Amino acid sequence: MAKLLPYLFLMASCWCFGQRTGDPIQVNAVTDSLIQPDYSAYLYDANRPSKAAFYSAVLPGLGQAYNGKYWKIPLAYAGIGIPVLAYISNDKEYQRLRTAFQIRLAGGTDDEFSNENGEPIVTNAGLERAQRVSQRNKELSLLIAAAFYAIQIIDANVDGHLSQFDVDRDLSFKPYLDYNQSASGTSYGFALSYTF
Repeated sequence: MAKLLPYLFLMASCWCFGQRTGDPIQVNAVTDSLIQPDYSAYLYDANRPSKAAFYSAVLPGLGQAYNGKYWKIPLAYAGIGIPVLAYISNDKEYQRLRTAFQIRLAGGTDDEFSNENGEPIVTNAGLERAQRVSQRNKELSLLIAAAFYAIQIIDANVDGHLSQFDVDRDLSFKPYLDYNQSASGTSYGFALSYTF
């Protein structure tokens, strides 16, 4: 396998170039002057990240749509929506337990956690513990929803920055073989070159 490694690097090098093909500077045949390519499409928009973050703050997923990352919109809504649904479910459970506990404290035996003959299925201490657990789950669900709301805003901002970062022209990956004189053998490696 070690003998095949240099050949694999050589074969993979055919697909590892990030430059655009063709010379960007062309000569006009009529006037013999150089024609510069139009780089106005690559101008950096400094307001793009803040716009994307603002749009995501106003409506979750809108910043992702502004950045053109439409596949992230369902993730943003799922990240916020699932904890909100968990909050609603835990709130309903908390209200059921609280109502039953208040009936017990008032001396009643006709709550939903008692038998038809008035015997409690769940003790008062059990109802109190269940209320605390439901209250904690409600608060945790709300905290997770707020965290996902903030994360989707941060994601839109970062994606607004990175969507304008172009690496196609100057970045390349070139594997090479280097004969090591001191070790009397072949060593393997790769070179990563970039220019500004």
